[in-house]
Amino acid sequence: MRNIPVIVGVGTVQQKGNFDELDEALVLMDLAFKKSLDDTTNHEIKNYIDEIQIPKGFWRYRDPGKWVAEKNDINNVKTSVTKVGVLQQNLINSTCNKIINGEIRAGLILGGEARYKMLRAHIENKTFNETELKVNPDHYIKANDELQHKVEEEELGLMAVGYYAIIESALRASTNKNFNEYHKDIANLYSEFSRIGSLNDDGWIEEPLTPDEILNQSKKNPLQAFPYNKYHCTSWNVNQSCSMIICSEELADKLNIPKTKRVYPLASSESNHMIAPIQRPNITDPKGMKLAAEFILDICASNNIKPNLYDLYSCFPVAVHMFSKSLNVDLSKEATITGGMPFAGGPLNSYVLHSTIKMILKIRNDNSKIGIVTGVSGMMTKQSYALWSKNPDIEFSFKDFTSEASKEEAPVKISSLSDGAGTIIGYTTLKSTYHKKAVIYLDCDDGKRKLITSSDESIIKSMESEEWVKRKVYFKENQLVY
Repeated sequence: MRNIPVIVGVGTVQQKGNFDELDEALVLMDLAFKKSLDDTTNHEIKNYIDEIQIPKGFWRYRDPGKWVAEKNDINNVKTSVTKVGVLQQNLINSTCNKIINGEIRAGLILGGEARYKMLRAHIENKTFNETELKVNPDHYIKANDELQHKVEEEELGLMAVGYYAIIESALRASTNKNFNEYHKDIANLYSEFSRIGSLNDDGWIEEPLTPDEILNQSKKNPLQAFPYNKYHCTSWNVNQSCSMIICSEELADKLNIPKTKRVYPLASSESNHMIAPIQRPNITDPKGMKLAAEFILDICASNNIKPNLYDLYSCFPVAVHMFSKSLNVDLSKEATITGGMPFAGGPLNSYVLHSTIKMILKIRNDNSKIGIVTGVSGMMTKQSYALWSKNPDIEFSFKDFTSEASKEEAPVKISSLSDGAGTIIGYTTLKSTYHKKAVIYLDCDDGKRKLITSSDESIIKSMESEEWVKRKVYFKENQLVY
């Protein structure tokens, strides 16, 4: 196949320091692109870039891709900005498929955040002004539906941590492990992640954390949503950017890009089936995720491909656990090559680009390595898998399982009862405006789902010290009454 897609150039940038030493996201992305261009060894490739894709970050720029293109004399290029709610892997998949179909010759994918500069502005009492870009990109790409139900949003807001904490509680109960031992296991896992992150040249953390530092609440590690403290959560206050250049094998040959630079996507799968967390039939085992994982595993089995590197998406521990289960990965072995999003850094909407670049560098350094990178969008709503190798042993294959998943998995209806009974399927405790509260998902006795809350201090304390999932409870006016 002439149009075999191949990664030929990668670049990452990370900045620390005081406000005046830090760049805004726009500049970070430009710096990362320049590094990826140098990495290809042939700057002429920029003349073949037909498309620039960027996942939307915290920044307000309308079209940073066009700005980078103009700065680097990239002409006649189409640009897109992909909003939060779309899998980051989708940008890579779409670029590869367009190359295969002959729609583009090469594609550039950029990501970047400057939340750390924003934080330093607050600490140093400085004013942070972004470059104003008023021209829209050629395309805006966004999700087709909302990531959560309105009843969830009213109690959990738009921050992901509460949703993931509830899913974590459901997974915890399904394992039948001791309540406290389960949380110690998570702390041990993330302590190992922090060790890997501290050794990662691109990692945000400089010193590893002990399990106790992660498990126990402190001034530096406050509760976010039980059982998650700060160190369990993705860290998006970073100044990081990344860039990857993908082209056809034919173009790489034409430009004499060294074989040592080339890493190939062998297969990728996605599920974009959107069901709000409270309405998922099984909130820890989405059908689309299972189908997407089986696709990758079947390709590996039928082609005698044996992955030996993984970076499992790690916004919160439950994501790591769910991906490890789907791929039959032993968590006692390394489940991350970066250190994960709490420790390597979790830029809002571009971590998968960073983890993929790290995977590419690992494979370049050892041709025997074959890697799998996973990704998530939303509240564990969408999932992606990608298989990478130094050798194009098979033609790139891609499958979106959204349609299949939607046929097999329908949302559970929301109960209209204000008084009644049900069985807890997941819960968390977190701070509301004035006090702590518990947010609880129920399988209601009417066969539907229900969200109830409690501000009772004794209940909250009990929920943080013993398992409440699978308990039968009663509610009145949407409040837990036992």
